[in-house]
Amino acid sequence: MLPARHVGSVDVFLEAYETTRPDDVLVVDNGGRLDEACVGDLAVLEAQAAGVAGVVIWGLHRDTADIRAIGLPVFSTGALPTGPLSLRERPADALTSATVGDWTVGATDLVFADDDGVLFAPADRADELLTLAETIRDTERRQAERIRAGHTLRAHVRFDAYLAERRETPTLTFRHHLRAVGGAIEE
Repeated sequence: MLPARHVGSVDVFLEAYETTRPDDVLVVDNGGRLDEACVGDLAVLEAQAAGVAGVVIWGLHRDTADIRAIGLPVFSTGALPTGPLSLRERPADALTSATVGDWTVGATDLVFADDDGVLFAPADRADELLTLAETIRDTERRQAERIRAGHTLRAHVRFDAYLAERRETPTLTFRHHLRAVGGAIEE
């Protein structure tokens, strides 16, 4: 992962690209700002030329059509045509970590992204988390197959039993019930 804290200039990205390893993802921390875009088509083209696998932005991007044509995956909180509005002081550790929402990530963390969004994980827990994700995926696929075959999800997760038990124990959560019946669709 290539963390980079944006402070109004693309030089931080260009410097990050100097250390790109295969499968690195540029993770841009622009503080979640909604008043300026910090990554445009030129930064994405340069990322692609540097061998970056994708770009994640805690903030906005611009040049959407051009970025789409480049074909490098870019994830952001949205788009805005306005570029950086000011140049702020760059911290000495601008390439050490990046904050995205509640997560602060560094070069050794992993990023997973798909059409639904982005997840970060510590590299030392990757095997454990991937195994859990595969278990959830497989459970949901089996449940989808059952629904397509005419067996409702409500029947499969014994929703009637949950409602009856919740009447007796109002603090019972649906997640607790799902775990008890092996229907972990909300993990």
